[in-house]
Amino acid sequence: MDVFAGKALSRRTVLRGMGTALSLPFLQAMAPARFSLHGQSSAAGRVHRFQTVYAPNGMAMEFWSPTGVGRDFELSPILAPMAPFRDQMTVISGLNATWVNAHNGASGAFLTGCTHGAPNYTEFLADTSMDQLLARQIGRETQIESMQLSTDPLPVAGGCTGGLSCIYQSTISWRTPTQPLVAEHNPRAVFEMLFGDSGSTSRAAREARLVQKKSILDSVVDKLGTLKREVGAEDQIRLDQYSEAVRAVERRIEVAEEQLDIDLPSFEQPSGIPADYEDHLELLLDMQLLAFQADLTRVTTMMLAREISARTYPQVGVPESHHPLSHHNNRADLIAHMSKINVYHAQLFANYVGKLRATPDGDGTLLDNMTILYGSGISNSSQHAGVNLPVVLVGGGAGTLNHRGGQHLQYDGVPMPNLLTTVMDKFGVPVDRIGASTGKLNIDTLSEI
Repeated sequence: MDVFAGKALSRRTVLRGMGTALSLPFLQAMAPARFSLHGQSSAAGRVHRFQTVYAPNGMAMEFWSPTGVGRDFELSPILAPMAPFRDQMTVISGLNATWVNAHNGASGAFLTGCTHGAPNYTEFLADTSMDQLLARQIGRETQIESMQLSTDPLPVAGGCTGGLSCIYQSTISWRTPTQPLVAEHNPRAVFEMLFGDSGSTSRAAREARLVQKKSILDSVVDKLGTLKREVGAEDQIRLDQYSEAVRAVERRIEVAEEQLDIDLPSFEQPSGIPADYEDHLELLLDMQLLAFQADLTRVTTMMLAREISARTYPQVGVPESHHPLSHHNNRADLIAHMSKINVYHAQLFANYVGKLRATPDGDGTLLDNMTILYGSGISNSSQHAGVNLPVVLVGGGAGTLNHRGGQHLQYDGVPMPNLLTTVMDKFGVPVDRIGASTGKLNIDTLSEI
């Protein structure tokens, strides 16, 4: 292992220049001197991160549910794209939602465990979401407490289904029971939040940046070069890999912006959003990866689309709108089409997980040091069913998750927020309850199945 030639670097080291800031990934030079990077103690070298990836409009459960339980189970068609990561997967069946009220309850209760919403569409009411409870503690150590992203913008204010505000369908994160957090969908705004000094998302700021034509890396290149001369060979490689990733994201945003008219009179027409859904989602996920890699944040949520999303997926042979299709009335042909969307989402998620596994972090990879909750707040969406929710945990949990080489745990009507309180324990942030939770799960053993 290379030895850092100079003084130890702080995990908070930032390179600044020309109105931009580049945070650095974890380097050997940041490890405490009394620990080697390989084989160091968990407390010193492992940073545990949490992410939720939410799939809207429920799931084609016939194509989701694995066969078999424990370690002896077979991945379903929807989960098949996750086969390369089976050793770091725990599929959990038999968890029930605490509130089901059309699609509002699905997303509204997923991380909050709440049982109902506000009395009308002009008010907000849920419960503090699990990601925010976690962010209050581990978010103190990062520049950004948490990030909330989505591929869809917030709809026009007003009422949606069930006589409730549309906000319930557009976010899964609630800072307090009456303060929902709006998810960002514009990659440029996310990039500026991560790397720009001001973090401004105004149109004027974006246009000024286009005129400036000055990239993050161009602005700090001299300082980056000096730093590379002061660290060991392995750190130099990590800096090069990270710099290439930042540059690639910059290029993709610039290409997207060049394809749009920045002089459009409507402020609501943002720049930097790829027209293609897959490109848009990949860009948002890649920026979350950069944020984790640079330890800018340790808590994120990602909505693959908002609830009642009417997006079509002709790229996978589904011309029907997603939300109407989800009300399939148990017709086999429509369920099969629904499953194509679910498989597509799972494949895009698997592509991202593959990048996490390929990204070094401390003495392992980003995937080793993450807990990812993937799933939906509805099972059979045609019935708005809140029973047997489709959920899976992915990642090594910084050594706190024992997937036993891959397992399927089967419960019988346990409240979904019981899983949320269990995950909080894994982060060393125990709570008595989340929403309508009734206890905790022992997900590390097979004794409960």
